[in-house]
Amino acid sequence: MIIPITVTPEGLIQPQKEPEATKFVSLGVKEANIEEFLRKDIGRIFDDEDETLLVVRQQVVNASNGRNDLVALDGWGNLVLIEIKRDSRDMVTRPEALEFQAVRYAASLATIRSVDELVERIFARYINKWPAEFEKGDLTPEELGKRTVKKFLLENNAEKSFNKHQRIILVASAFDEQTLSAAAWMNDNGIDIACISLNPMKAGESLYLVVEKLIPTLCMEDFLVPFPEAVPDRGQARITGTDKTRTRTTLPKMRELMEWGVVKRGESLRVKNYPDSEALVEDSKTVRFKDRLLSYNDWGREVTGWSSINIYDWAVAPDDRTLTDLRAEHMDREENAAAQANTGSAEVAH
Repeated sequence: MIIPITVTPEGLIQPQKEPEATKFVSLGVKEANIEEFLRKDIGRIFDDEDETLLVVRQQVVNASNGRNDLVALDGWGNLVLIEIKRDSRDMVTRPEALEFQAVRYAASLATIRSVDELVERIFARYINKWPAEFEKGDLTPEELGKRTVKKFLLENNAEKSFNKHQRIILVASAFDEQTLSAAAWMNDNGIDIACISLNPMKAGESLYLVVEKLIPTLCMEDFLVPFPEAVPDRGQARITGTDKTRTRTTLPKMRELMEWGVVKRGESLRVKNYPDSEALVEDSKTVRFKDRLLSYNDWGREVTGWSSINIYDWAVAPDDRTLTDLRAEHMDREENAAAQANTGSAEVAH
């Protein structure tokens, strides 16, 4: 919930006009504009810097002339298909359901067997299209692409898992219940597909983008469309699709880490494997890097050159432990303390 306010010189809080939902079409925003925004800043749609991605292509055309919007490589070595639709009208006019078209495109990505294939078929063309975004030097797009991808896989410990799985991310302002139902079912059966809603909102003269991950959820059945007759309870759905857990979105984020004292204001952090990346923690949203305030994701992106970064796996504290390690240690201590308290209570009861 967003509550716009102003504060008077006397410290009085005064409400302003409530945020109002609007539409991309009324703002003159085209689907291509949304695609370009996500291409340049894909990390914004993920939950608190928890996704490591390298965008490798825009508007990829397969052998059957199918065209998808964006392709990225993730920190597990998977190729990620990202399909974007502006609003419900764009969804209705489609000749084929968005989720099924995405599956066909993802199947095309599964035919890429090596880094060389990825670069020659996809990434080199992307570098050619956006040369100002890459420091090529004397390298050809193919040489630079291979170096970039191999370095990304090496640093994410994903060399041996390159494109073992493919993922799908659907982004739209709205999804119909059949799309959500199909996506929930696919997730429940081992296909890694996410549905993310992206909507503009007005609050006075200010504009916001409201992002919400609809699929996967902790309970997929919320989105399954049943038959008219009663459907038996199937229990909590499984969330699968990669070799690593996909439950990290439920883990405590930077605000909690600061409340616990795991991360402290003014503390120095650096990006793992990048010695000249030191930044100072300002708050739960920003760090100071080279005299500039940046979000954690923007800091990580600038240091690594990637499109998005899971900062918890990559930010290293002064004692050389990552934020993921520190968070897990704190959670283990809390869990052990709670277990000991429960044991003590049980002994007293007896």
